[in-house]
Amino acid sequence: MNKISIIIKREYLTRVRKKSFIIMTILAPVLMAALMVVPTLLMVNGDKDFKKIAVIEDGSDLFKNVIPDTKDADYIYLENTSVEDLKTTFEEAGYYGILWISPEIINTPNAIQLISKKQPSFTLLDHISGALEKEIERQKLLAYDIKDLDKILKDVKTDVSIQTIKIDDSGEAVKTSTGIAMALAYISGFLMYMLVFMFGSMVMRGVIEEKTSRVIEVIVSSVKPVQLMMGKIIGVALVGLTQFLIWIFLTVAMVAVVKTTILKDKSVTEITQNIPQDIMTGDQQEVATTKADMSEGMAEFSKLFDNAMNQDWLLIIFSFIFYFITGYLLYASVFAAIGSAVDNETETQQFMLPVTIPIILALMVAMGTMQNPESSIAFWFSIIPFTSPIVMMARIPFGVPYWQIIISMVLMLITFMGFVWMAAKVYRTGILMYGKKSSWKEIWKWLKYSG
Repeated sequence: MNKISIIIKREYLTRVRKKSFIIMTILAPVLMAALMVVPTLLMVNGDKDFKKIAVIEDGSDLFKNVIPDTKDADYIYLENTSVEDLKTTFEEAGYYGILWISPEIINTPNAIQLISKKQPSFTLLDHISGALEKEIERQKLLAYDIKDLDKILKDVKTDVSIQTIKIDDSGEAVKTSTGIAMALAYISGFLMYMLVFMFGSMVMRGVIEEKTSRVIEVIVSSVKPVQLMMGKIIGVALVGLTQFLIWIFLTVAMVAVVKTTILKDKSVTEITQNIPQDIMTGDQQEVATTKADMSEGMAEFSKLFDNAMNQDWLLIIFSFIFYFITGYLLYASVFAAIGSAVDNETETQQFMLPVTIPIILALMVAMGTMQNPESSIAFWFSIIPFTSPIVMMARIPFGVPYWQIIISMVLMLITFMGFVWMAAKVYRTGILMYGKKSSWKEIWKWLKYSG
């Protein structure tokens, strides 16, 4: 046991002292946050070039001034102008593009074209189609000769927001958020996939490196091959666990900073009322609208923050640590066995496919689990040990009965211990085999060796 602890210490200290480990440990939470925030910022703020769009209708004024201007685009309605005449000169005239609306759009929804020299953004297309859809619906309703139709439509327009409440076994009601649960499911599943695969592959590469450099021949003269394998696997596991715990600490620290700096003892109203008037531009109505928008945004942020805090974080963190350790030990033992059976990394390809298929399949199921966490596929894949670390972590934020978690964990323990035992039998033989290409048949023979 003392020899294993020495190997664990060596593997652990060698890796945590690397600059790459320190840099990635600190940057990973930032990169993960950027992965979620940057796409949203790009969608919202990515296209700030002001556009003028020429709108041409063929022989009608049904949609004149229907498309409202935005802060990023003006819609100029042209008369006595044909599309053909403007096609070659619209850019010189200062237009981003030409929006051609055919009278047939009432009956043919695709009878509209946006002609430009650049690919228009989804936001621009969505704004145009949304405005035209509402106008077409209004004109179709007008055909029924309904009195005060515009007033009726304005009065009946309603926005509905569903607040989800989850009741636990004790009968206590807690506010939740499906969006928060989906985000946690995605992050947990993907992080589990990345860590198990990354650190498992690290073990395999380390075994191959020591084998090809013949260092292993010196090491096994004083240490049993099985002890060496377990030392390497546990050492790398502790590296991954250290990294994960640091990520948790940094994440909690960032959340605490956000909580204290943005929402510290202040209501949403107080925050928006304290906005200096001189930073606002425009008339009083614009100022009031800006403050209302900011107030609504802060209220939404506060609600999301509170809903996130209502998650069972103790269960999530405990489950993540358990599934990471057991999932890693299962796959790392297989990776170590593969590394011992080959002479170089190129030869691992024939063995990697059966190992990576369950991991990739688990990630695909986990992505679908966010839509239906109670499906039979999600249930069985969260029970099967080869896929449960990823799929179960994607299900837990939505709420999983404890009996399912217990069954999954028990099967995981039994399976990983069995695979560690089999990997040790392969490792002790393969680690000293040189110059002979291994096959699945050969590995099966090694498994049957006694002693």
